[in-house]
Amino acid sequence: MTINLIHRPSRLDPFVPGLPTVSIVIPAYNEQDTIGRCLAAALHQTVPALEIIVVDNLSTDATTEVVTRIAAAHPGRGIRLVRQNLVQGLVPTRNAGFAAATGEVLGRIDADTMIDPDWVERVSKRMLIDDAGAVTGPVSYYDVPLAGAGHLADDLTRRFLRRLGSEYPFLYGSNMAIRASAWRAIEHNTCLDPDDRQHEDIDVAVHLYEAGIVAAYDPRMRAGVSARRMDSAPSDFQEYTRRFGRTYDDHGISRWYLGVPQLLLRGIYWPVHLGRSWFASTRSTPREVSFA
Repeated sequence: MTINLIHRPSRLDPFVPGLPTVSIVIPAYNEQDTIGRCLAAALHQTVPALEIIVVDNLSTDATTEVVTRIAAAHPGRGIRLVRQNLVQGLVPTRNAGFAAATGEVLGRIDADTMIDPDWVERVSKRMLIDDAGAVTGPVSYYDVPLAGAGHLADDLTRRFLRRLGSEYPFLYGSNMAIRASAWRAIEHNTCLDPDDRQHEDIDVAVHLYEAGIVAAYDPRMRAGVSARRMDSAPSDFQEYTRRFGRTYDDHGISRWYLGVPQLLLRGIYWPVHLGRSWFASTRSTPREVSFA
C-alpha cells in the first residue's frame, strides 16, 4: 500500500510555500501588564509567525514569568524568551532579538502592541511582491475614546507625511518589519545610542535610506498600541518628542518636513492625555484577546 503525504498549509504551519518566514521580535522591560495581550495577538494569526521572541531587558517585575507561562501553554508555537542582561537599553535589546531570530523577515513590535490577525500574512505577502527591504503600517491607540477612528486618522497622516518628502521615509518601531538580509546590510552602521537620545526606529530608517534600501508603507499592516506615554507629565512628553530632532541632528540631516511628526504628537498630547483619564474611569482594560 502506498501512502501519499501531501503538505497542506494550515493555520498553525509557518512554512507556507512561497511566503517568506517571519520572526516577531518584542523587546520588553517591566511589561507584565501588557505582554500577555501582545503575545495573544501575535499567536492569533491567519499565517503564524515562525517564532515569537520576547527579549527581556533586566525586568524587575513578572514579565519573564508571564512569557514562560504562555510559552508553556502553547508548545510548538515558537515563543522564545531571550534575556539581554548586559546593559539597559532598547537598542541592544532589539539587536539581541534580531541576532536570535531565524526568519527571513524580522518583525519588530513593542510589548504593548496588538497586531491585527492578518499581520504576519500581510508582512509576508508585501515582502513577496516588491523589493522593499522594510515595511511599516498604521497604528491606533486602543485605550482611548473613539479608538476605532484611530487607524483611519493615522493612515491619512502617514500618507500625508510621505507625500511631503521622499527622503528618509519613516518607520514606526511598534509596527514594522525588515528583511533579515536588509538588517545585516546596515546592522553595523546603526547607532548604539548609549545616551538614549534617539528614536531607534528612525535611526534604522535613515541607514536603510542611505544604503539605498526601500522602506515601504502598507496601510493594511495594522496594529494597536497603548497611549500610556500620554500619561507622562507635559515636560516629560516634550522631552520625548525632542528625540525626533536629535536623531536627525546626530545624522547631519535637515529637512523641514521631518519635524512634522514631532509637532503632530505635541498637538494631540492634551486631547489624548485628558481623554485617557476619562477612558480609565469608564473602562478597566483595553479589548481582550483570548488565548483559547
